[in-house]
Amino acid sequence: MTSGGARVKSGPARDPNSGRSEKLGVVFRQLPVEGFKGRIPRFPLPKMDLGFFTKDGERIDDAEGSESFARRERELWRWAWRTPQAVVWFEESWRQYTVAMWVRTAAICETPRATAADKTAMLRLADQIGLTPAGLAANQWQVGKAADSKTPDGNPGRTRSSRSRVKLKVVGDGGA
Repeated sequence: MTSGGARVKSGPARDPNSGRSEKLGVVFRQLPVEGFKGRIPRFPLPKMDLGFFTKDGERIDDAEGSESFARRERELWRWAWRTPQAVVWFEESWRQYTVAMWVRTAAICETPRATAADKTAMLRLADQIGLTPAGLAANQWQVGKAADSKTPDGNPGRTRSSRSRVKLKVVGDGGA
């Protein structure tokens, strides 16, 4: 195992509003608030078969459950493809399988059989595809025009609190 060096999620996430990121030339990609408006790709994973075997080895089909699960996957897939992040997923088609795996895992996590491992996997996949604040930062994406706006101190994309410190003065309690 290697030691030292940068790893995924090592250290704080990059902040587009920090002076250090500015010095390093870190630029976050602006994603449109209105989301992806293009044609939604076909869901790439095969239909999930929810049939099962009994203790005696008899196969029990659950066609109704399988169809219900497939419907939920289609709903989540359509929802995901209308998010701002989908703009990048469309351009970088290699991400689409990971998005599909997030959809499948999210659908599994909505069932009573979901395990802690399923939920952890869903959260990790959500980070990878940029559906969480940490995932947006890791991918160096921002939704909207936040970095283009001017703040009260006149600096682009920065809040006053990140550029200056408030100086407090200690006052006596009047002898009480």
